[in-house]
Amino acid sequence: MRTLIGALVLSLSGVAFAQTAADKAAAATDKAAADTKAATDKAAADTKAAGDKAAADTKAAGDKAAADTKAAAHKTSKKAKKTAKSASDAMK
Repeated sequence: MRTLIGALVLSLSGVAFAQTAADKAAAATDKAAADTKAATDKAAADTKAAGDKAAADTKAAGDKAAADTKAAAHKTSKKAKKTAKSASDAMK
């Protein structure tokens, strides 16, 4: 009977140890999965931010080019009108 109880106690200790090891392994796996997900989410956010910045920079450059072109066209038109008026005055 003593031997049976001793064997039972030892086997229960072994089961408890195995369960603790399994719990630790599961926790480590869960942490690794969470770390991987966090890294993936950060990479996706960084990529999106870079894309958004590039799009904003491109739009700003396009807007500036359009404004510069409009200003140059206005200046050229104004100069042409002045030249035409001078030519008209000279012909009188």
